Amino acid sequence: MMTEASRHWDDVYGSKAFDQVSWYQPVPERSLRHIEDVAADRDAAIIDVGGGASTLVDHLLDAGFKDVTVLDISGKALQQARQRLGARAEAVNWLVADVRTFLPDRQFSIWHDRAVLHFLIDADDRARYVEALQRALLPGAMLVLSTFGPEGPLKCSGLPICRYDVDMLMEVLGPCFALQGHELEDHETPAGANQQFLYTRWARKECCLTGRSSQTVCACGALRLTTPNS
Repeated sequence: MMTEASRHWDDVYGSKAFDQVSWYQPVPERSLRHIEDVAADRDAAIIDVGGGASTLVDHLLDAGFKDVTVLDISGKALQQARQRLGARAEAVNWLVADVRTFLPDRQFSIWHDRAVLHFLIDADDRARYVEALQRALLPGAMLVLSTFGPEGPLKCSGLPICRYDVDMLMEVLGPCFALQGHELEDHETPAGANQQFLYTRWARKECCLTGRSSQTVCACGALRLTTPNS
């Protein structure tokens, strides 16, 4: 079912080529490096949340990763990526879904997000994001998370965003995630503007043994998961 959010992002991708959106990177070097650093092997289960028409999936396949899922709220964005990949798109699991209501039917060892979380300016939406993250990640799994940094833009694609520093992300993610590293990037958009991104890497603590049921309590007591409509 189409929502206001999905219509917005379909309009964005319907009005611009994939390499003209502000977040476009021909080679997403930092994302690739962080994923390469944390992946145990090429069978690691990776989900790219908000992947849209990003070229990250192309480069993951080039690097030999065999279990890649791309999730985005925009079906048009995923269609652009599939068309670009051609026959190779069959090797990828494509999910049209809103991360705020995402109920994964499996778990992953790596969750990558470049520029989804910072669009969630409502506290309840951020809480639902973390619930989806908890459900989707295996104990000991890794989170590669990138948002606009402290000096990043205040709006993107016509929407307000939340800029982050590391302490703010710690507060949002809660005690179940341990920071492994962080760095800033000055990203140049296709139009020549500069955007500051904050890249962070987190490990899901082994104590946080949550499942995918509708009522699950984190082992450390930090979070109770509920169904998105509860």
